[in-house]
Amino acid sequence: MENKTTQERLFNRYYRIFVIPMIFGLYYLLSYLINPFHASWAELSTRKWTDLALEGLIMMAICGMITEFSLISARWMDRLVPWDQWPIRRFIVQLICQVLSVFLALNLIFPIVVFVFGVNLDKPATAAEELDRWQFIFVCLMMSILISAVHTGNFFLRRWKTSMLEAAELKLKTSELQQIAMQAQLQSLKLQLDPHFMFNNFSTLSALIEEDKQTALLFLENLSRVYRYMILNLSNDLISLRDEIRFIQAYIYLMKIRYGDNVDIHIDVPEEATMMGIPPITLQLLMENAIKHNVASPDQPLRIHIFQERPDELIISNNIQRLATPLPSTKLGLENIKNRYRLLSDLPVAVSEDHAQFMVKLPLLEL
Repeated sequence: MENKTTQERLFNRYYRIFVIPMIFGLYYLLSYLINPFHASWAELSTRKWTDLALEGLIMMAICGMITEFSLISARWMDRLVPWDQWPIRRFIVQLICQVLSVFLALNLIFPIVVFVFGVNLDKPATAAEELDRWQFIFVCLMMSILISAVHTGNFFLRRWKTSMLEAAELKLKTSELQQIAMQAQLQSLKLQLDPHFMFNNFSTLSALIEEDKQTALLFLENLSRVYRYMILNLSNDLISLRDEIRFIQAYIYLMKIRYGDNVDIHIDVPEEATMMGIPPITLQLLMENAIKHNVASPDQPLRIHIFQERPDELIISNNIQRLATPLPSTKLGLENIKNRYRLLSDLPVAVSEDHAQFMVKLPLLEL
């Protein structure tokens, strides 16, 4: 904001330096074009240079006052009648303000002109003098309108440049978000087809077929539910928490068969919260990460808890008991979740851990 104010101050300074001399020259040009046969043009070569300089100084003061009034009225109208909200109303109000500012400037400068040039106010003005006076007022009005046009044109030019920059930034941001979305989808697909996950489950299924065919059928049914959910929801942005928990129940069954009581997964979510939305496969990613990076044994069971402390937030926590030889972590799972939330809302995903607990807080979104 401070930088913007400084830029506006610099612009107004250079605006005055450019506009006041331009209006000064334009006054004489318009006066000549309106009446090139006026006697004053023929008298230029015979008049004293001091009179010419004094007249020029007064005209420069008039041009400066008109310019100042134009800037003041423009700043005032930018706050009360902005162009982008009421363009027609702004045009009408600005035109009226320009006319009033000219008459105000001339009324302020008139006593000085009377004093300097010794105008006799008691003597009635001739028709030619009345014509000169109205010509002078008309030229000043034209100058004021030109100042307004220059100021307005500069305003629209700056807005156009700002819009172009914003459009370029938006295009860049859109491209970045599209790339994030693509990476998230690819990561989800990669997790679906993770060879270790598939190999472990098929090995478990193979062993169950020999030992307990009924359990093997249930295992295969839940495994198919897991993959069917992943495939159907790969391109979805949001899924209800109810559907996500149903999917997780199938996933938990697979983990129970594979790890037994070594992994204890507990879901404590009230029914009303399940109507909220969550990016699909989010819970599976977090549970998979917890199982991948922590010890899960009869003596040190891994405890994963899914619960709520606030109505608009879901918490997934697990006790920390790192592997003796930690597996390399790319943190792609967490980045995937954070990036998908960035696409869907401004609400952040909070990740925290201490010596005993790892916790992820997921915002619940409106469907």
